[in-house]
Amino acid sequence: MAKAAGVVRLLLGFMALWLSLLGARTASASKAVTAHLAAKWPETPLLLEASEFIAEESNEKFWQFETVQELAIYKQTESDYSYNNLILKKAGQFLDNLHINLLKFAFSIRAYSPTIQMFQQIAADEPPPEGCAAFVVIHKKYTCKINEIKKLLKKATSRPRPYLFKGDHKFPTDKENLPVIILYAEMGTRAFRKFHAVLSEKAQNGEILYVLRHYIQKPSSQKMYLSGYGVELAIKSTEYKALDDTQVKTVTNTTAEDVTETNEVQGFLFGKLKS
Repeated sequence: MAKAAGVVRLLLGFMALWLSLLGARTASASKAVTAHLAAKWPETPLLLEASEFIAEESNEKFWQFETVQELAIYKQTESDYSYNNLILKKAGQFLDNLHINLLKFAFSIRAYSPTIQMFQQIAADEPPPEGCAAFVVIHKKYTCKINEIKKLLKKATSRPRPYLFKGDHKFPTDKENLPVIILYAEMGTRAFRKFHAVLSEKAQNGEILYVLRHYIQKPSSQKMYLSGYGVELAIKSTEYKALDDTQVKTVTNTTAEDVTETNEVQGFLFGKLKS
């Protein structure tokens, strides 16, 4: 019994020593500094970022990708991982494996998030009508009701034509000199689907020039963390160092003498002669 008790005490001693070393290691690890770079705008939907990636490949593929029906609804029921895979699966219908891998990389560094925020800022400058998940602008006239589009189109050409940016998404059409309808909506939502069905039909019939700009009615509350950037942590030393004042004064006096000795008047040096 005494021998067994000694063995138990020895095991307990080793266990205590192991726990103390583990605690010290955890304490030392907690001193590490972790830095995150957050943008000034909130997190943007990956679905919209995927559409911008596809838009760079082809305008036709962009509008084919825009036809995904209410994909944003799955975001409320699926996990982030499952929703991300669902977006990649939908994008795989228009992209090859190489571009899918590039899209994954673009997701990891959030390369197209600034583009989505740019459209969001343009929409904020309009500004959007209150309580509207999506709205259209028809030559300076705003509405979020589909049944008012026909009324606003009647005298649209008499009003100033809106300025279109290089990054705007224009529905494919053969004519350019048409009334312009700009849709501000978040693709994949029910509001976008309703407007898109009406506007795309009018654009195909040659009645309007249909332009889409991303608009998120309720932006995310989460911060937009960026990657691919270097972070430098500069630590200033606050230690006081003792200096010998006599050496500082000697250097100062020597410098003053040198300045005095190099006085020059009209080409003549009146310095002290040294043997």
